[in-house]
Amino acid sequence: MSSKDNNLSASKGDLPSGEGLKIGIVVSDWNDNITHSMLEACKNTLLENGVSESDMLTIHVPGTFELPVGAKLLMGEENFNAIICIGCVIKGETKHDEYISNAVANGLINLGVLSGKPVIFGVLTPNNMEQALERSGGKYGNKGVEAAISALKMADIKRKFKGFKVKIGF
Repeated sequence: MSSKDNNLSASKGDLPSGEGLKIGIVVSDWNDNITHSMLEACKNTLLENGVSESDMLTIHVPGTFELPVGAKLLMGEENFNAIICIGCVIKGETKHDEYISNAVANGLINLGVLSGKPVIFGVLTPNNMEQALERSGGKYGNKGVEAAISALKMADIKRKFKGFKVKIGF
């Protein structure tokens, strides 16, 4: 479902407490007018839901393509409950956006699955700058808020399953 049809920023609902959670954030500095707005909204949402500022660590990477490596580096430094990755790839005249978006999505999902830690895809893939602005604090909300909500929910799920042994097989 598209952002314009389902704006999580507008209805946060009941969220699990972020108290005691350690959250890593990796943000792309490419399209920084977009990504830094998303970063601010993300951090504010985490703070509003009990995550201490001292329990958040943010690193900046040059572009969205570098998000998976940034997330991997963060995983090696701290015992984070979730890693949020924030970026923006705007469609241009070539297919670069498809290559970058697919590589980043695959890299982040693989990192999350293999590590067993929530890795949140807070990456906009709009057709133009107007759409990016609408999704980074404009009329369709802010994807940074949505990324923080996802991180809180996924970290809570992981916290609830701690100590349970999962048997794989059918």
